[in-house]
Amino acid sequence: MNVQTVNYDNGVNVGALLEAREALQESPGAAYFKWRAASTWVHGTQTRSRVSEFFGLGEEQQRDKSFTFVTDHPEVFAAGDNGATPVEVLLVALAGCLGAGIAAIAQNRGIRLNSVRSVVEGYMDIRGILGMDNEVRNGFEGVRVSYEIDAEADFDEIAALVAQSQKRSAVFDIITNPTNVQVKVVKL
Repeated sequence: MNVQTVNYDNGVNVGALLEAREALQESPGAAYFKWRAASTWVHGTQTRSRVSEFFGLGEEQQRDKSFTFVTDHPEVFAAGDNGATPVEVLLVALAGCLGAGIAAIAQNRGIRLNSVRSVVEGYMDIRGILGMDNEVRNGFEGVRVSYEIDAEADFDEIAALVAQSQKRSAVFDIITNPTNVQVKVVKL
């Protein structure tokens, strides 16, 4: 396998990613992953979620540490404002996924990134979630991502990085395509 050697580091081990891609072609069953978040209602509109284990590479995986996320709603919704709203967390996930893709693709294409800044905005009419109008969607009407990228590349190369990141982003795909979501309830 030829792995490109570069004289800079955007912080992405592209060689390892390309090796993983090659290994998964030989064992496609190992490419099936099941990500998990375990959540507990705290009080009011506050929820605490933990991420620590997942299924991947054919077996259960346990991280060395877990990550905790607190979601809540702002005071203007008569809530405690103890964390970002769940929809804001979704915007953070989109920004993080696209940003990781841009860094990895730039590294693979031999492009030095100096800075990548994005603003991700979701537009929502909250009359839907408040039950005021059944014709108003509960979710975003639209999402806009704006980038300011300083890279040692021309505009077309930078635009191509962003386009390829969108094409390979799991979160972008989840937001822009229907996803089957099943909800199961167990009474304790």
